[in-house]
Amino acid sequence: MRINLICIGKTDDQEIIALIKYYLPRIPKHWNFELLELPDIKNAKHLASDLLKKEEAKLFLNQIETSDLVILLDEKGIQFSSREFSAKVDFWMGSSVKKVNILIGGAYGFSEEIYQRSNEKISLSKMTFTHQMIRLFFVEQIYRAASILQGKPYHND
Repeated sequence: MRINLICIGKTDDQEIIALIKYYLPRIPKHWNFELLELPDIKNAKHLASDLLKKEEAKLFLNQIETSDLVILLDEKGIQFSSREFSAKVDFWMGSSVKKVNILIGGAYGFSEEIYQRSNEKISLSKMTFTHQMIRLFFVEQIYRAASILQGKPYHND
């Protein structure tokens, strides 16, 4: 199985980049985890939010195949404990899903088309974080899920 974290725009904060780079090599190779940063929409500041979300949707949909599982990181999603999330990842691995795409939307969220294409929504918190920080938090949670599933001592509860 492949797990992709797909985001709009590049991370420019060097501290966040360094922390993401700390966790990425610790994720098991057989998880086939990849962080994909899609380019920002040109002239985004001059577009209405609905039009911007539709343009971002095109970029997302170019990365998604019909058989892929699509998970949105969304404030309206279900919240999981780290153990519950690791069980969710374990379920994905045991199912016939070949690729899980986890999407982080742009500043205005997702278009209705992306909501319709999604299979599930997950919320990392009721609080609001920058899109760059969410990347780091999610990469760390993927590593934490791997540690839990492998019985490694990283997670304490």
